[in-house]
Amino acid sequence: MRFAGRLVALALLAALFTIGRLVALALLTALSTIRFAKLFTIQIDIVNIGPIVNSRHRSAPSPVRGRMGGGGDPMSASFVSTRRFGDATVSIISDGSGKSVIVKQLEVPEAVWRPAVPDADAEGEVVLGYNVALVEIGAARVLIDLGFDEPSPASPWKAPRHQRSPGLEAGLAALGTRPEDVSHVLITHAHGDHVAGGSVEGDGARQPRFRRARHLIHRLDWEGNPARQDPDSMLSRHLGPVERAGQLEPVDGDREAVPGVTLIHAPGESPGHAIVRVESGAERFYFLGDLFHHPCEVEHLDWVSRGRDQPAMERSRRRLIAEAVPANASLVFSHRPFPGWGRIVARGDGQRWIDG
Repeated sequence: MRFAGRLVALALLAALFTIGRLVALALLTALSTIRFAKLFTIQIDIVNIGPIVNSRHRSAPSPVRGRMGGGGDPMSASFVSTRRFGDATVSIISDGSGKSVIVKQLEVPEAVWRPAVPDADAEGEVVLGYNVALVEIGAARVLIDLGFDEPSPASPWKAPRHQRSPGLEAGLAALGTRPEDVSHVLITHAHGDHVAGGSVEGDGARQPRFRRARHLIHRLDWEGNPARQDPDSMLSRHLGPVERAGQLEPVDGDREAVPGVTLIHAPGESPGHAIVRVESGAERFYFLGDLFHHPCEVEHLDWVSRGRDQPAMERSRRRLIAEAVPANASLVFSHRPFPGWGRIVARGDGQRWIDG
């Protein structure tokens, strides 16, 4: 009997040991699964994944994942979007968004434009984005446009009509780029929302924000521009310090700033308005400035807002389409809501804008 009791006790101990091992294994598996799920969630949060492109077209360049750089943080994914084109890396940085009357100012009747602009509110206003771009190619760091000025009560870009992002310098920092790392600035045109970020206050005077960069602007938007005669204008206040520092270079026609990055004269929005083409290998990207303000203008190339040169704008748009559509080029225009990536595709005897 004593021997039988010992056998029963040993059997019970063995059973308890086996059950304990199974419980421990189950707990470890659950903990591992939770840890993996958390890591996956963090990765999704910091990765800016681009939209799917129609399978009939060449695949869009892959977004660059988790590209935080020095000083970056996961929040940058909300206002910085990066893609590669061959050996070039292009990052779109949002300065913010705001309501605009630009569509109301189209020189066509409201009854005509309304069906083409479903996002317009009852007053005919639409929400625009405010985008700039950083192109990294070889040793060059090329900034396209200068964005907003510093936030202040005096800035025209403030609430409630405008909502600002953390800003251009924060976006550059998320990409590991300091202002002094920028080698070139290409200015699409001389309107305030494209030049106001060109200077900062320092030592009691306005100083160039990008103190080592050559700033290129088309000569027709600089020389003879009446805003230069007004010391309080955006142009004088923010590009004047750049000129005085010897960093501003007016250019004529089309100009290759660095190999693979070309400033292309595209008048219409202003006499010296320009767009930027980035070429690397078989890939092309265009930053369009204000060649378009809304996708409805892609379908209707003759739709132009008041105060612009309509015939010149239409010619510039047709030139861009003749280059970009056959190349299936990726495009961003300054005022497409962030991230702004898209293409122009042929449709019947015309064309349309697609996001992605």
